[in-house]
Amino acid sequence: MNTLKFLYGHSLALLTDFYQLTMAYSFWKSPKADYEGTFNLYFRANPFKGGYTIACGLQTAIDYVKNFSFSKDDIDYLATLKGNDGLALFEADFLEYLKNLSFACTIDAVPEGTVVFPNQPLIRVSGPIIQCQLLETPLLNIINFQSLIASKASRICQATLGEPVLEFGLRRAHGIDGATTASRAAYIGGVDATSNVLAGRLYGIPVRGTHAHSWIMSFDSETEAFEEYAKAMPNNCIFLVDTYDTIEGVRKAVQVGKKLQEKGFKMGGIRLDSGDLAYLSIQAREILDENGFPDAVIVASNDLDEKIIVSLKDQGAKISVWGVGTKLATAWDQPALGGVYKLAALRPPGGKWQYKIKLSEQREKVSNPGIHQIRRYKYNNEYIADAIYDVNISDMKNPVIVDPMDYTRQKLIYAGAIYEDLLKPIFKQGEYVYAAPSIHESREYAREQINGFHAGIKRFVNPHQYPVGLERKLDQLKTKLIFAARGKKHA
Repeated sequence: MNTLKFLYGHSLALLTDFYQLTMAYSFWKSPKADYEGTFNLYFRANPFKGGYTIACGLQTAIDYVKNFSFSKDDIDYLATLKGNDGLALFEADFLEYLKNLSFACTIDAVPEGTVVFPNQPLIRVSGPIIQCQLLETPLLNIINFQSLIASKASRICQATLGEPVLEFGLRRAHGIDGATTASRAAYIGGVDATSNVLAGRLYGIPVRGTHAHSWIMSFDSETEAFEEYAKAMPNNCIFLVDTYDTIEGVRKAVQVGKKLQEKGFKMGGIRLDSGDLAYLSIQAREILDENGFPDAVIVASNDLDEKIIVSLKDQGAKISVWGVGTKLATAWDQPALGGVYKLAALRPPGGKWQYKIKLSEQREKVSNPGIHQIRRYKYNNEYIADAIYDVNISDMKNPVIVDPMDYTRQKLIYAGAIYEDLLKPIFKQGEYVYAAPSIHESREYAREQINGFHAGIKRFVNPHQYPVGLERKLDQLKTKLIFAARGKKHA
């Protein structure tokens, strides 16, 4: 299912920053109109002060690109825009050009669920420069948000040590699209199910949920509420026990659970949504076990995140399923991933690639030139380093990688290391060539990826810095271009 088409039912070509259109128009009028460009989409720092990021959003980006075209309504709207002289901003011929635009770019990307690191291209776009430019904003919008949420979900799942995580963030997520895509990304990041039924339908994610406090409050007693729910849904009974007195609520749930057993059904467990979750879960576990419910789960919610989960585990909490909502779906402690989309090479019709670089007073904002690929090396069943290399100039026989933030940090890759190139062909000159995995396969791939790295990168505090660097020839080219751009002779 093309979920963007299902959700919106119309063109999303105008989902862009205005300056993308003004640049496209200016390119169209300039001698650069027929040039090709190569752009790299990457980020500069891992989110949440963590040691890794989970790439996510590629399938949504594919859905967007497959339907990338300007509708008549889009063109009619653009025709109404005026310059500061009150005249039409865009010429009619340019609008006709947009109307007849046929996508012709080549796109390579890392698969969803890939563990990635700063400065690595998650997506590489090559092709007509106007088209490449028009894709910048929507690709960043899609990839930044979903990679952020998938990374948060992965951290939460690391904290639970394999115990199930349910995503409960719909009601506090950032709008309808923010909620559905957060559910999708969280599932790829490792959560087991969502409360978001629309996301369940769109993406095939398992859905979970029972009842809220309002159900309990609508009856004269907590016991009556549990009994009526059990009558209605005997195969979906996890009772919310903290509406009035939590421990008494657990005892009442047990009594209803025994009646369920007599009818051949099984009480699934209880949910705690407030109070001292460590203390209450320990007390609840004792009550459940003493009454013959050792398999009944204890679900906990209440503004959880990975740090709170670790703390609860340190306190001996007996929680077995974790419901995480607001702080997952909104990426509570970091609201955005700082992904960027930079021009790295330019080619005139029939000419050679000209490598481009952006300078800055901040070293981390100096862009990397070249047509990039990522080569990931593995030794003794563990990933050991990633090389960012140029597909035309790099020497990958005996690679040395250079830290882009510190050229004195260099690493020679083991001669016996096996490797894989991470960027895979997605579109070739406009034609879709990728066999996309299912969302469940992407989720499993993310799990396998995480397990292939040293535990140090998964630490929440002062994580290990995984070695990622520019292949030496690419680094030398970058240095040469920096000197040239600053008007200095390269020593």
